[in-house]
Amino acid sequence: MPSSAGHHTFNRRSFLSTSLGASAGLIAAPTLATWWQATESKAATAFPAFVDDYTTNITANLTAETNAVVRALGGFAQIWKTGSAWNTGIPLKPEILRANMRYCARLTQRRTEAQAREAFVYDRQHQSYAMIGALGPLAELYRSGAKAVTSITSAPDGIPATKINDAVPADAPAGSALGAGSYDSDLGQVAKLVDTVRGPFASGNPAKFAFQYPRPWRMNEESEVVDTGTTDALGFPVYDSEVVVVTQLLRQRGTDPAEDGGFPSGHTNAFHLAALAFAYAVPERFQEIVTRAFELSHTRIMSGMHSTVDVLGGRVMATALAAAALADPKNATLKAAARKQAAEYFQARTGTTADTLFAHAHSADRDSDPYADRKANARLVEPKLTYVLTRQGRSEELTVPKGAEVLLETRQPYLDAAQRREVLRTTALPSGYVLLDGWEQWGRLNLFAAADGYGAFDSEVTVTLNAADGGFGAADTWRNDICGTGGLVKLGTGSLTLTGANRYTGGTTVEAGVLVAGSKEALGRGDVRVKGGTLSTGDRSVRVRGGYAQAGVLDVTLDRGADPALVVDGRAVLERGSKLVVRFDAEQPPRSGSTVAVIGARSLQGRFAEITVAEEGWTAQQIFTAHGVSVRLLKK
Repeated sequence: MPSSAGHHTFNRRSFLSTSLGASAGLIAAPTLATWWQATESKAATAFPAFVDDYTTNITANLTAETNAVVRALGGFAQIWKTGSAWNTGIPLKPEILRANMRYCARLTQRRTEAQAREAFVYDRQHQSYAMIGALGPLAELYRSGAKAVTSITSAPDGIPATKINDAVPADAPAGSALGAGSYDSDLGQVAKLVDTVRGPFASGNPAKFAFQYPRPWRMNEESEVVDTGTTDALGFPVYDSEVVVVTQLLRQRGTDPAEDGGFPSGHTNAFHLAALAFAYAVPERFQEIVTRAFELSHTRIMSGMHSTVDVLGGRVMATALAAAALADPKNATLKAAARKQAAEYFQARTGTTADTLFAHAHSADRDSDPYADRKANARLVEPKLTYVLTRQGRSEELTVPKGAEVLLETRQPYLDAAQRREVLRTTALPSGYVLLDGWEQWGRLNLFAAADGYGAFDSEVTVTLNAADGGFGAADTWRNDICGTGGLVKLGTGSLTLTGANRYTGGTTVEAGVLVAGSKEALGRGDVRVKGGTLSTGDRSVRVRGGYAQAGVLDVTLDRGADPALVVDGRAVLERGSKLVVRFDAEQPPRSGSTVAVIGARSLQGRFAEITVAEEGWTAQQIFTAHGVSVRLLKK
């Protein structure tokens, strides 16, 4: 199995002299800039899609014309002009690179001792093992089932006497392995998938050699390399930089600057590659896994080893590379086996089913699961999507890169490939972030947001969930604030919950199954029609901005409040056969004999054919008013 990634073992000087000729040198900056201009003028359409060309990412290919990763990171050529040597590059957008260095300096100067020690652990620990912590209540089950171990669990005091690398501890159980674990284990297919996604074409080295952007501790605020002519206690040259490397990592620094480029961050690439492989196999923790990848990548800046642009570059390349590996037909059997193995293993160990595993995977509080709070996760991820980059230029529509939809394949199995592409498109970052706007614009994808469903309905969206499919195929929640001129049609026997402050105007139709309005504005700003199935308002008052027509079931939870369960701005029509299900709020149930509003509307036509009270021993009578219908609740 592969060893821990993130460090160079390739001798670039030897490679250039033997393979490119002594005068070949680095990829010239004009080559990158010229290629970028060609891309902008649509002249680069002759290149294959990244997912079809990712195997070109090898150290024999150091140009944008020959290497798909260098192409995908081509936006960096608008920020940095590679020089003829490692220390002769020129900032093309100095305001960005100055902000980059100021950010790094501030962060490393202000970090706590605990943050420094944490940064050491995640520098030295195998990146795939580090990602297991994202699994929350499933993490320890994974470690034991995969026989995954590490020797890096804490930071030493001061500078270690020698370099430190992760290794299988001497007292580890037989068959234990670093990283994602042993192939000869109950989770061997998952471990193999992680290693495959982090395979031979996933290295950041070719791009590092192509761009030759130095580590932050070698640069000053102007992104210039200034050697002070002195050395530190370890014999390393001292550069004019305000970036402070973690003490415990000083000996881990690269000794040859030409072999030790900063952009893109290899650790960041490894974290996100492992994360997206784990997220494919264990989608019940998709957002938490993505969050941890961002958090661990941030420790690269905290450690002083990398800058913000390095980390952004690592994430961009990992997103593209993970999609390429997962979309590669030769990995189809493996990825299906890994998903199946993970689901069966965790269900068996937790006594859950496909329908209840998600709840178990989110059953811990923040004391034992640092990713238990989704809103806190969103706050952690959001600023790290762009760091110091500022948005410029006009907004341009994203064409989702070919194959990117595979990243959501297990998280949203009820959507087809075209629909998952729409999810990625409508949740993507806006254009105008120079580094993220590279070829195919992989940097604009926001997988955290995409896990919460559509960001917009730009045409009619038909979604089918079936209870028999189990897991996400049976029930899911879309948490984004959905806009757009399109509408939603709910099909299938399963359940879909909308929790956003939605603004889509094309209307909502329930034909089968259950649609749960999980917020007051969940149903958007169009008409709502319940042709079949059930519309549930939960324990809140839900607003319909247009008209309302019902032939199916309305399921409401009533309390002692005065607001109707369903507030309709337009006309409400209860068609023949429409039904009402009444539930009581557990904390403030209505009293016997009280009258509680169910629908408030501009006008109402029709009546419920049947009313069911979920609580035993109660009955409900319809009472019609000038603007709606209420129920009088009586205890038998």
